[in-house]
Amino acid sequence: MPSRRPVDIVLSVARTFAIPAVLLFLVAGSVTWAVNDPGLYRNGFQRYHTAQRSGITDADLIAIGTELRRYFNTSVEPLAVRAPIYGIEQEVFNRREIAHMYDVKRLVRGTYWVTLGSALWILSTLILLAVMDRPAWPSRAARIAVWGGAVTLASVFAVGLAAVASFEQLFLLFHRLSFANDLWILDPRTDYLLILFPAGFWFDATMRVALTSVLGAVLLLSAGVASLGYRNWSANRRRDPGSPPDQPAGISE
Repeated sequence: MPSRRPVDIVLSVARTFAIPAVLLFLVAGSVTWAVNDPGLYRNGFQRYHTAQRSGITDADLIAIGTELRRYFNTSVEPLAVRAPIYGIEQEVFNRREIAHMYDVKRLVRGTYWVTLGSALWILSTLILLAVMDRPAWPSRAARIAVWGGAVTLASVFAVGLAAVASFEQLFLLFHRLSFANDLWILDPRTDYLLILFPAGFWFDATMRVALTSVLGAVLLLSAGVASLGYRNWSANRRRDPGSPPDQPAGISE
């Protein structure tokens, strides 16, 4: 059996890893969007009556959300957020919460890098296919879309079902795996990270990330299937063009 060319091996590896890269891009990209979406914060504050529970006005809550997003996207340390609480201007977060937010910031930044890295891998794979395997490029790209979309759907549905069945346990597992300390263990009665962002907020955010990922996966899967179907239909038409039209009566060769 002849050995495979190095180019074929490179293309095979690139295509194989492009499939999980699609999953990572869709999920990490959805998280990135959620973290930076003012609407997610605003809707959560309204839905869970945060102003009444926290003693912070709606306008100041929006400002706090803006400060948190700015913190995630700059190198400024430490987190420093002041706001009137029951009319008294003060620091919103205590030292333990600020230390935990540093860990959260590193996790958010890591998500950014995963989004960028997976996007670059997918793009590089498509470019390699276009340059080194041009005739098969459309079908190869379509199969990446199909498999990437299918793997994403299966993975997100599995995690989504686990979240619906027992979100508290899943959220606890996430913290234990993501953080090397116990700074995330806070008091919901006194610590404003939990007052501003209760468990319901995080469940809603998780469902939003899942829905966004699923929509992206469905679009990719649909586009890939449509492309492959069209190419197969076109190939069949070229192989079987059909019978020639009947000649007019009375005309003989």
